[in-house]
Amino acid sequence: MESVKIVAIVQARMGSTRLPGKALCELGRRTMLGQVVARVGRAGSLDEVVVATTDLAGDDPLARHCAALGVACFRGSAEDVLHRYWHAAREYQADVVVRVTADCPLIDPGVLDDVVRRFLAEGPDYAANVLDRTYPRGLDTEVFSVETLRRAHREAELPYQRTHVTPYVYEHPERFALLSVSGPSVSGGENPSHWRWTVDEAADLEFVRAVYAKMAPRDDFTWRDVCRLLAEEPQLAEINGHVRQKRLEEG
Repeated sequence: MESVKIVAIVQARMGSTRLPGKALCELGRRTMLGQVVARVGRAGSLDEVVVATTDLAGDDPLARHCAALGVACFRGSAEDVLHRYWHAAREYQADVVVRVTADCPLIDPGVLDDVVRRFLAEGPDYAANVLDRTYPRGLDTEVFSVETLRRAHREAELPYQRTHVTPYVYEHPERFALLSVSGPSVSGGENPSHWRWTVDEAADLEFVRAVYAKMAPRDDFTWRDVCRLLAEEPQLAEINGHVRQKRLEEG
């Protein structure tokens, strides 16, 4: 089989409307972006990890932080994130792109590897664990070919389709072959998709900080370790249980 270059592109910016500067917030022994990069970097299926941020002056600190972390940084459009992804993929000669966002500091390299494995084995245009949610929100992993990204970049027109990179693909199953990757059940057979492990608001940051504090000094814990923690201390999930997930159209 011909080898392919698999590149994880981590989407990051300082200008979050609900929690500005969250990517550089302290989390355990690193910044939140540092934790995401470290966790993604543990995935065995990847050839490279790239942070894709904007070309705005406000994101200069992110670019400097990437240099300090020793991770590649691509800078592009602030509003047209799909454009930014397409040019980042071209710059780093990706054949397959893994999309991750910097507000998911509990991202699991084993889950990422599983989605990549399924993508390579079954050959869809797009594979993800977000089409039918069986994982907590915050383990989101999307994998697609660079050709799929090229088509989306060329064809997507609605603003939210360009802000969120992949909606044009999964909203058109008649044009793209989609593969939904489901997760295994956790203890007791519970579907953990109701848990919120992503960071949009201060309460989300408080939650992930509590998780990291409980797991310290380890920061290489798995998503199953977090599930066990929440089973033992369910009050932790209440920290951000009230936070509403934004709709795609809200940006």
